[in-house]
Amino acid sequence: MRSTYKLVWSDEALKGLNEIIEYLERKFSEKDIRKFAKKFDRQIEIIKKNPETYSFTPKSKTIRRTIVAKLTSIYYRIDGDIITLVTVYDNRKNPDNLKI
Repeated sequence: MRSTYKLVWSDEALKGLNEIIEYLERKFSEKDIRKFAKKFDRQIEIIKKNPETYSFTPKSKTIRRTIVAKLTSIYYRIDGDIITLVTVYDNRKNPDNLKI
């Protein structure tokens, strides 16, 4: 296990996270948004410290997935000492539209 990994956000991951935040701002309280942010940050820290913790997706043997909250997943790839966040996905969407 490497001791340090560099985390890189793809444009798709940034877009997905932004869409989820906008949804939360419309539908939930400030307290709920902070709770989600804390869960999200915790998952990112786990990925950075030990990226092999989570399983590969059924669609790909290079992409891993973790569930942040019931409706949100993070998909990422490990390439040497670089972890690329491929997408932050709203699980309510059609899984056939998942871009990984």
